[in-house]
Amino acid sequence: MPNGKIIDDYFVSIKPDVAMVLPITTNRQIIFVRQYRHAVGEFFLELPAGNFDPTTESAEVAAIREFTEETGYISQEFRKIGTLYDKPSKDTNQIHLFLAENVSKIGEQQLDITEEIEVVFIPVESVLDKIAQGEISVAGTVAALFLGLKLLTY
Repeated sequence: MPNGKIIDDYFVSIKPDVAMVLPITTNRQIIFVRQYRHAVGEFFLELPAGNFDPTTESAEVAAIREFTEETGYISQEFRKIGTLYDKPSKDTNQIHLFLAENVSKIGEQQLDITEEIEVVFIPVESVLDKIAQGEISVAGTVAALFLGLKLLTY
């Protein structure tokens, strides 16, 4: 602790960083992925994201790779909109947030063998209601949406 106090049996989880993308189509749709999360046994609507090692790959390169693999879409307009800590009380990793505008389809998803991901389009105007109703409930996704939508003043 900063005051010198020692906490017995305190565990820190060293996790890889995450690159997350807020993708917006030309017709004002946000691209989400719906995927199963085994820890809680439910499907969640999330923004495309994935782990990466910042010592071997930049956050932007990882964001572009994960976005394209999970959705089959691409954008030439990527910009970083923020960096957040996921759970700094226990975890070391950060979430690097990117905005991708004017996205376009370039192919099919390139999923890992363990991934089953459905691509879902939600109008920008509906996103805040879906958060309020609990349909979008993953903290990193919610934070990225608030940052991105505030930046774009939608």
